[in-house]
Amino acid sequence: MSTDEPIIDIGGGAARLVDHLLAEGHTDLTVLDVSRSALCQVRARVGHDAPVEWIHADITTWSPTRQYRVWHDRAVFHFLVDDAEVAHYCRISAAGVAPGGHLVIATFAPEGPTSCSGLPVRRWSAASLSDAFSGGFETVTSTTVGHHTPGGGVQPFTWVTMRRSA
Repeated sequence: MSTDEPIIDIGGGAARLVDHLLAEGHTDLTVLDVSRSALCQVRARVGHDAPVEWIHADITTWSPTRQYRVWHDRAVFHFLVDDAEVAHYCRISAAGVAPGGHLVIATFAPEGPTSCSGLPVRRWSAASLSDAFSGGFETVTSTTVGHHTPGGGVQPFTWVTMRRSA
């Protein structure tokens, strides 16, 4: 993948993915998060002149205005417990990922917790994610990984990479 291809990090908040991508020379990055504070924090950390578009939005009402080569979501999708929100997300990701591009998504696995940060979550297997995104994506890889929490616990996450149909 070329470093000038567009990448979006859904729910990137104050995470460090954007830092790593900038360090690798990527020049077309977007970070979307519902928290303005988190976006300000990471923007200050990476520098205001970094080649990053900062989008303060709620994914349940947002729609992309362009297409991305990579759509990355680590732990936003599992907060969508309403079927209409899930359907909206699947539609906008299909519209927002360029043909041949990739959707990388991580959610709580079926044996994961039923809530996070006091909010209910929906747990997903690789098969159920593939079914949800079947209208335009095919699964390339999937795995279950134990995520180590700051409190010392381990939460099982399902990671899936899907390719957008041409």
